[in-house]
Amino acid sequence: MLIPFWERPIFMDIRTTPKEIDTGTGSKDLQNVMISLRVLYRPMENKLVDIANKIGLDYSERILPSVGNEVLKAVVAQYDAGELITQRDTVSQQIREALMERSRDFHIMLDDVSITHLGFSSEYTSAIEAKQVAQQDAERARFLVLKAEQEMKAAVIKAEGESEAARLITDATAKYGSGLIELRKLEAAKEVAETLSDSKRIVFVPANMSMLMNMPSFPNK
Repeated sequence: MLIPFWERPIFMDIRTTPKEIDTGTGSKDLQNVMISLRVLYRPMENKLVDIANKIGLDYSERILPSVGNEVLKAVVAQYDAGELITQRDTVSQQIREALMERSRDFHIMLDDVSITHLGFSSEYTSAIEAKQVAQQDAERARFLVLKAEQEMKAAVIKAEGESEAARLITDATAKYGSGLIELRKLEAAKEVAETLSDSKRIVFVPANMSMLMNMPSFPNK
């Protein structure tokens, strides 16, 4: 039973509720960092009276932002800007564990903590983008250098092969006379003739055109 005018019922939601925590802080290398967290919280059911009497029904607004800022500043200060990007999972895990531990001191349970946004100042972002562009340009230049080296090696090998072929022909000519060259000419002429003979659009005419002139003519019927 409630005593009228002296006692009244207090209703508290014990369901898991989401909340966003935003803060700005500095990294180990003094870069400005904007970070946002999404937490899923609920009060400890056996501590509802303590929460209502000592903190108030707006406990989430009083506790979570201040505790969140405290934890974020402490954790982010341990990493430089590059590590916050490359080791994001580690940073997120450390923030989650520290924030859960601090919230329990105020009888608040956190079912989940996740980083929803991690950003830097426009100057640092521009510097990162410029660095990435420079790295891409360096990779492209390295590729072009390697390509030029390969092309040069191929040209050297081709020149050496042509030089060796010329030397062999010269040695063969000196040893066997011009017969080898004539043989190569005949083989090339034979190959050309065979190629032309396979074409239906080419007609062979004898070299002695007088044969056509001496052919008898036939009267028209």
